[in-house]
Amino acid sequence: RNAATIGHVVRASQAGLVQYFPDLRPILVNADAGSPDGTQRVVGETEPPDYVEQILLVRPTNRLARVSLTYPELDGVGGKGAALRTLFEMAAALKVEALVVVDSDLRSIVPEWIELLAGPILKGGYDFVAPLYARHKYDGTITNTVTYPVTRALYGHRIRQPIGGDFGVSGDLIRYYLEQESWTPDVSRFGIDIWMTTTALTGGFAVCQTRLGSKIHDPKDPGSDLGPMFRQVVGTLMSMARDNAERWLPITGSHEVPAYGFERYAEPPPLEVNTLRLLSQFHAGSLTSSDTWEKMLRPASYESVMTLAAEAGALAEAAAHKLGITDESGASAGRDGLPSTDELSDTVAAFHFPDDLWARVFYDLLVSANFGGLPAERLVAAFVPVYFGRVGSLVIENRRMSEEQAEEHVERQAREFELLKPYLVKHWNEAAG
Repeated sequence: RNAATIGHVVRASQAGLVQYFPDLRPILVNADAGSPDGTQRVVGETEPPDYVEQILLVRPTNRLARVSLTYPELDGVGGKGAALRTLFEMAAALKVEALVVVDSDLRSIVPEWIELLAGPILKGGYDFVAPLYARHKYDGTITNTVTYPVTRALYGHRIRQPIGGDFGVSGDLIRYYLEQESWTPDVSRFGIDIWMTTTALTGGFAVCQTRLGSKIHDPKDPGSDLGPMFRQVVGTLMSMARDNAERWLPITGSHEVPAYGFERYAEPPPLEVNTLRLLSQFHAGSLTSSDTWEKMLRPASYESVMTLAAEAGALAEAAAHKLGITDESGASAGRDGLPSTDELSDTVAAFHFPDDLWARVFYDLLVSANFGGLPAERLVAAFVPVYFGRVGSLVIENRRMSEEQAEEHVERQAREFELLKPYLVKHWNEAAG
């Protein structure tokens, strides 16, 4: 369902293949879920490769081929991971040297992205190329609060965007991916990105990052759009932590990961988040999932989270009353749109979810999901409102910060996950017996 954006992605990808790799045999593939909006038709009708060659004044050795197909589901499950599995199988059959994966809703992709994602593989001998973006301080909340700090603390690599959506992968790593047996239903959906990154790290492959500038794509409000994605990403992260415990348990500290490409200064587009919804859903979770939270979290963590949830509920109610809002969705008589963070700031500014508490409760979840008596899926689903509370706190704290200051906030949180890793190791080993 990306007919509105995929034409630009196709044009930029074609131009990048022709311009930067004129001597290689390029193929562009769209793995589609059977979009009813004409996505596949747009891929086929976008300007032919000879048009790209004319505007770039490049004569490649080989013609660029294009394929658009409907990928098969994996064990009855469709999604991003299932689409990528099809791409991996095609790439392996073609014995490619490098595979570049880009999201189909991108508005900021330029031809150079193809070189930036494939160049480290073809020129530098790397196997996995993760993206480095300039993103709005409210964008990428799952990355900022979970996948970046946890990947850094567990595996010791500071990969800033481990679920960025745009990657470069070597032929060797593609074959390794296809050999793995850890392909769960979550991996067949949005769990695929963290699975790819973690599998590359635990498999000992050479990993780097590449500077892509600003990422502009279809925005998502964490309180209304990211619940299912959170469950799939975190569910995959949990199962991979269990399968790779012997690798990450001894690791202490972290190190920088090489970065390719020229430093870019880009202003990401503005993004508005419904903070009121986040705080309200955090409080609602304490009413519906408190029994699960009590089983999932250690006693001190549970008490602190319940206290914070009650505070979030009271502040959200006060903010809604002040702004004349009738429900947590932001609807109100005579108002258009959502209450902005600035509108809410005076009322909810006191809300603060501490970095160290967030690290402890996530580590509690990690242990409980792998050794507790309840299904991991149930625990992760019950944890979503806690994630909403943490994101709400970050949005409130960052509301008057620059992008650079907000980024330092993310780094501060990541360091807290590293400092508290002994807490995780202790309770993990106790639970493992």
